[in-house]
Amino acid sequence: MSPPVAPPGWSRWLVPPAALSVHLSIGQAYAWSVFKPPLESSLGLSGTQSALPFQLGIVMLGLSAAFGGTLVERHGPRWAMTVALVCFSSGFLLSALGAAVEQYWLIVLGYGFVGGIGLGIGYISPVSTLIKWFPDRPGMATGIAIMGFGGGALIASPWSAQMLESFGTDSSGIALAFLVHGLTYAVFMLLGVLLVRVPRPKKGADGSAAALGGIQVSARGALRTPQFWLLWLVLCMNVTAGIGILEKAAPMITDFFADTSTPVSATAAAGFVALLSAANMAGRIGWSSTSDLIGRKNIYRVYLGVGAVMYTLIALFGDASKPLFVLCALVVLSFYGGGFATIPAYLKDLFGTYQVGAIHGRLLTAWSTAGVLGPLIVNWIADRQEEAGRHGASLYGTSFVIMIGLLAVGFVANELVRPVHPRHHVSATPAPKEAADVRRQQPESA
Repeated sequence: MSPPVAPPGWSRWLVPPAALSVHLSIGQAYAWSVFKPPLESSLGLSGTQSALPFQLGIVMLGLSAAFGGTLVERHGPRWAMTVALVCFSSGFLLSALGAAVEQYWLIVLGYGFVGGIGLGIGYISPVSTLIKWFPDRPGMATGIAIMGFGGGALIASPWSAQMLESFGTDSSGIALAFLVHGLTYAVFMLLGVLLVRVPRPKKGADGSAAALGGIQVSARGALRTPQFWLLWLVLCMNVTAGIGILEKAAPMITDFFADTSTPVSATAAAGFVALLSAANMAGRIGWSSTSDLIGRKNIYRVYLGVGAVMYTLIALFGDASKPLFVLCALVVLSFYGGGFATIPAYLKDLFGTYQVGAIHGRLLTAWSTAGVLGPLIVNWIADRQEEAGRHGASLYGTSFVIMIGLLAVGFVANELVRPVHPRHHVSATPAPKEAADVRRQQPESA
């Protein structure tokens, strides 16, 4: 499939809607918690088991983004969006089959493995294309796409909850809901496939490190620096803290207030998930923009330090006040989104723009690790506490203490970040392999 080069006069403002159609679709992943209670009751699963499709999906997202970036650059955004459409929708269709025949492994394979590949390829395809279309506003451009991914659950959460209420929460109702999701997202993502275009190539630009000027580090060189691994740790800790709440959001708020005079209904829990998605989305634009004013290291001090305070407040007083619980969770999720949106700028500050996209792709393996760690910690401990006869907020106390510790580790890692040593900088004359890498990253010719 040839990259779709824009004809003369094509408006670049047609590209953000194409990116949003993909990111709003794959952002459904953040609404997975809506499916957890019906899956657990209809298939007899534990909380840890029902988290597996989401965890595997996030793992595959990071791996396919890290290792598929070169293919995306080579074949263009339309190819990448088509792959994302096929994988993401097929994942839902396989999951529908798994729910219909009550074979849970098919749901894990479909939603987690196949759909997860669609998540990763879909995540990086519009981001790189938008940077090429908006070289004068790269932050705004990537913010649009990444904000769309964060906002996907804002649509999917109430939509999925209403669908389960209409179709039923037994295995046949879940299967029908998965089927409708797969077909609807296929149509919506197809709009992006048809609309996306790459810019016409600029003449005379070779994109070399020497031409870019300033500090420039190659992707291969970045992996040899302590700065890359410190940022990997910072991102992993921040995401683990946020995703631990996000994946368990609906059952968590229900458990917290189950023993009170005003328990939380399933509809209200779905609304809470939608609110978290809104905070996640707002944090991507708001906190990332704030980092331009106060600096990357300072904004991560806020994410990690204040995030630990929010977890402490939930652990100590969360079950006594719904507003406090909701407010603290919203702040944590805004930091979660802000961390994703700010990390490309942090990488650019340290490694330059030479191969920042490739470095970013490799750093997203931290997301994969966090996608396993966060839900595993929260669900495994909650299951063990439930087996011990505990209930309500006491199911989550230990998990919150662990999250506070992880955020402290990330805070220390952020404090250790220093400018990259000059020995890692790319020389004025790039090596042949690096020069070939640069040529491949230039916009495709018509």
